[in-house]
Amino acid sequence: MPRERNPLLPLLPVALLLPLATACGGSADADGNAEAKTVTVTVGYQSKTINTVTAGTLLRSLGYFEEELAARGKKDGTTYKVEWQDYATGAPITAQMTAGKIDIGSMGDFPLLINAARGKQLGQPTRLVSVTGYNLRGGLNTVVSAPGSPLRSLAGLRGKKVSTSVGSAADGTLVRALRQAGIDPDKGIQKLNQQPSVGASALTAGSVDALSQFVAWPGKQAFEGKATALYDGAELNLPTFHGVTVREKFAKQRTGILDDFLRAQRRATDHLRAHPVTAAESVAKVTGLPAEVVYLYNGAQGIATFDPELRPELIAALKEDVPVLKAAGLVGDVDVDAFVDPAPLRRAVRSAAYPKAGTAKPELWLKGASTTRSFDSPKELLKAANGADVRAAYVPDALTGTLWFADKAVWVADGSELRAFVTPASAKRYVDAHAGARVIRYADAVRLAS
Repeated sequence: MPRERNPLLPLLPVALLLPLATACGGSADADGNAEAKTVTVTVGYQSKTINTVTAGTLLRSLGYFEEELAARGKKDGTTYKVEWQDYATGAPITAQMTAGKIDIGSMGDFPLLINAARGKQLGQPTRLVSVTGYNLRGGLNTVVSAPGSPLRSLAGLRGKKVSTSVGSAADGTLVRALRQAGIDPDKGIQKLNQQPSVGASALTAGSVDALSQFVAWPGKQAFEGKATALYDGAELNLPTFHGVTVREKFAKQRTGILDDFLRAQRRATDHLRAHPVTAAESVAKVTGLPAEVVYLYNGAQGIATFDPELRPELIAALKEDVPVLKAAGLVGDVDVDAFVDPAPLRRAVRSAAYPKAGTAKPELWLKGASTTRSFDSPKELLKAANGADVRAAYVPDALTGTLWFADKAVWVADGSELRAFVTPASAKRYVDAHAGARVIRYADAVRLAS
């Protein structure tokens, strides 16, 4: 079936006609000059894409970038200002960057490739200089269906209406997952190209059968009782991440400012990792997202691991994304090695990398508590939660390790053990492979644990 026009992709003729606004005020030109007394740096970010908060929402609220620039200003006598521009997806950030109107932006891995392609095409090349958050298995993207839906696996999507954002990492997950399920992603479903909020509303209204989206939309819809997980992106076992891209001209002419940004991002990452509950509540306050949802992704055991390092496995995954976008006609060839530039981070931050993420543990967040408690098993979590004043309880999928809300998970009793799964399909696979194992209700799991 013919595809809808993609509203998320920049309309290039319009973008080309946009007037080039200055990235720097005073007498500075679009890329800055030594005569400027006031320099304005424009940062594009996605407040509700909470895997980017260390380069966006959280960084902005902490004021670390402004602090770094103020220190620079004391030395060189220049006044530095930051203009933050919030967008729903990465595509408009790319459009503004290629028009010279945004200097630094953050977005997901698929949009980053489109950013690289459009920048080269329009003579405004960009460079990937850091990562915000990642999941090595791909758990940041999820396909969800409506509560009570008869759908139990991706196989049931054949011929159905599915909402996603074409060109996003969530669309990439959908395409790959459908192919694994033996469904042609172009002809086997009716794909609706919609922004995340529109798709979420469509699912609630019943005008689509499923929604494939990136962090934090699937978790939000599930938490609010508006969706049930149908496919866990971690089943692909392919890394997905978000990162920071910068205009090459800006990076060359304002090297020190880029260094300041990367140092500020590292400070914000330190803050998030040291104070995950406080950070989640801060992001929730700014975005309007439930703090429990933010913590699902950004918490101590969260689905996302925050680390600015450009890890080799993430860059390798980025290269594997190129053919998917090429097949969709969204990019041509992309020279990933030329796009990735680790030099600024190495220059700005000493020992940028954190230890790799370990296996997630069940975690309990009680109402009124400023910290959470982790457990060695799902049974211990449920026992502690029984009768307690619980704000949120999280449990990792027994197969993929993806964290999910305990009361939204699919529970399986296997002898004396209790195991949780994000989707009915993965729970069924486990039950089919383990004699005596059976799917049970959450309330029964709590009773058995106690």
